[in-house]
Amino acid sequence: MTEQPMIRIERGTPTAEEVAALVAVLSTRPAGVAAPAAEVSAWWRSGLPAVTTAGPGAWRRSGLPR
Repeated sequence: MTEQPMIRIERGTPTAEEVAALVAVLSTRPAGVAAPAAEVSAWWRSGLPAVTTAGPGAWRRSGLPR
């Protein structure tokens, strides 16, 4: 017999229907499978700070467009 995972409510007081919905959603995922990582779009990447290498002229390269 395998041990069933426990669900513990940390905050709030969910109704029986809310707990049932949570259990139904969690039970559809296979055990040990991580959620797929979302792809990062070019638009999102453009808003991230530029990655520069240290050294002479690094401050200048940090302001140049990618």
